[in-house]
Amino acid sequence: MNKGSLSFQTVKRKQIVDDVVEQLQKKISLGELGPGMQIPTEPELMNQFGVGRSTIREAVRVLVHAGLLEKKQGHGTFVCEQKTMKEPLDYRLRRAEILEVYEVRRMMELEAARLAALRRDDDDLRTMRELLDRRQHALADGKMSDYLDADIAYHIAVVAATKNAVLMDLYRTFTDVIRQALENLMKDPEPKNQYSLQHEKIYEAIRDRDPHAAEMYSIQHLDGTKLELQQHMGEK
Repeated sequence: MNKGSLSFQTVKRKQIVDDVVEQLQKKISLGELGPGMQIPTEPELMNQFGVGRSTIREAVRVLVHAGLLEKKQGHGTFVCEQKTMKEPLDYRLRRAEILEVYEVRRMMELEAARLAALRRDDDDLRTMRELLDRRQHALADGKMSDYLDADIAYHIAVVAATKNAVLMDLYRTFTDVIRQALENLMKDPEPKNQYSLQHEKIYEAIRDRDPHAAEMYSIQHLDGTKLELQQHMGEK
């Protein structure tokens, strides 16, 4: 692809460096800026993003540090060969578009619910039940921070029931970003208790060792949350 055909969106949000990094990284991840390609010059990027030189330089520095770009003195900045990402995953997630994070969360949680139904033990069920009760009580009392703590802990408990340590480590990395998204939704007036039923149904399916039902109710929950996020973002 000719670099002259690339186009970027003018940055509008407060975290302008992160926004520039995210847009550049997305072009790299999706192959629009492939290995060995030179990225546009500083003036070109400044014009397309609508930001100053210092912002562009800081964004490029972040991507160089992450191992995605390489600066060649006197020649420009080029995309590196993509073997493994040097940047820690939690750093990457902080800049990611929340809807993209939710798509990956959906992949993980659907498989987690299915495996949990097949592999759970009695201790897993006791933990889930306790966290669901704590979640419900916190919601009834209007204690949103406690509610989110219990909600995230419940989903972690479902993943723990898979007995897959790699999935568990990966999911924990996502929890900070997931919590931030849920906190933004909770800022809306009169939060609704609309997902408690799905949480209960997921628990019951895991208890009954029904992987198909566990997956189905997880889909209902995650797709509903994603739709709510899309509506929330559209109102900004």
